[in-house]
Amino acid sequence: MRTALFRSMVALLAAGAAALLPTAATAAPTPSPGATPVNRAGTSFLTATPITAGQPVRVDASIGDHLYWSFPATAGQVHEITATVTFPKGRSGASTWTVDIFDGLRRRQACTAGAQTPTVDAKASNVVLGCTLREVRSWAEPWSADPLPGTYVVRLSVIELPEPDLGAPIDVDLLVGTIADRGASADDGELAAPLVPNTKAGTVLNAVPPVEAEADDESGSLADWLPDLGSRWVWTGIGGVLAAVAGVFGFAVTRRPRRR
Repeated sequence: MRTALFRSMVALLAAGAAALLPTAATAAPTPSPGATPVNRAGTSFLTATPITAGQPVRVDASIGDHLYWSFPATAGQVHEITATVTFPKGRSGASTWTVDIFDGLRRRQACTAGAQTPTVDAKASNVVLGCTLREVRSWAEPWSADPLPGTYVVRLSVIELPEPDLGAPIDVDLLVGTIADRGASADDGELAAPLVPNTKAGTVLNAVPPVEAEADDESGSLADWLPDLGSRWVWTGIGGVLAAVAGVFGFAVTRRPRRR
């Protein structure tokens, strides 16, 4: 009796799990209909190629390149980043890849799911990376690293590989998707402005302004040879005078009178 009941419970649990699998599969990000594909990538934070959620990315690169993309995020959204790197045949060894996500302050954000740093052997034809971010909050404490609204940067790179494989051609497919959008949650606060990296921190001076040469004073007076009076010279002089006075006073007190 107990065995039959146990088997029925296991069957019910298995059926429930099977029913949930299609729902989880449909939550995966898919390209937006009519979205324009992106075929380039940046090489640094300042040159990250801007993309949007649902916009597919396909670029040709080389093993060892650091590829950067940026996308906007608002409060209440949960983003999932998926990337597939296709290798050429004849690699010499295993390699480890990583996908990192940074916010507008270049703080590295944690992933709640996905293969963020997978390792593949030399026989593998591709590697699949993934990262699901936490829900973007409308505000956070200054000391925390909670995700806030603004511009996020995705960096795809290889961190371990045999040196002979460096520079081999690869194909990269990347997609940033929004798997949840709950809107601005009731956090009892609001961020004053989105965190957007400043790519134009200053201006470049094309020409250095000329410095006017000081007129040469050929008077040759004694004042030119003397150093400028400062606090060090003043206190040194006062100390010398006090030392001289103390020496004369001490000699007058301790000297013996002459005998006739």
